[in-house]
Amino acid sequence: MRKYKGNCLTSVICNCCGKNLVVEREIVKEGVTRIYAEWDYFSEKDGEIHGFDICEECYDRITSQFKYPVSVVQKTELL
Repeated sequence: MRKYKGNCLTSVICNCCGKNLVVEREIVKEGVTRIYAEWDYFSEKDGEIHGFDICEECYDRITSQFKYPVSVVQKTELL
């Protein structure tokens, strides 16, 4: 969950565990991922777009329970 003051990012909270992540000068200083799920036909959420933030610890805990592991590709250039 992201909070803004005007257009400035002021805080990011993990939607899963509630951890308040460190934000300095609008930059998140901890591991977090923003997930958008866009639902299409044949679902109960047809036409909805869900968005949430999860911290790195929750991501690791959730994905460790997957039957098939997530695919991982190393980025060669980081900006």
